[in-house]
Amino acid sequence: MSIERTVFAFAGAVIIASLVLSQYHDVRWLWLTGFVGANLFQTAFTGFCPLARILKFAGLKSATAMH
Repeated sequence: MSIERTVFAFAGAVIIASLVLSQYHDVRWLWLTGFVGANLFQTAFTGFCPLARILKFAGLKSATAMH
C-alpha cells in the first residue's frame, strides 16, 4: 500500500472511530474528528503531513514513485 492510501485509510478509520466513541462514550471525542479534518485541510495547502513523514521513514513508498 502506498503512503497516500495509508494516510487516507488511517484518517478515515480515526474519523469513524471518534464518531462511534462520541455516540457511545463522550461527545468530546468529536474533537479528534475536528483535529483530523483540520490536519487534512492544512495538508492540502502546505503539503506537510506528519503521518506521511512517519510512513516514509518506516519504508513505505509514495504512489508517484511507482510510475
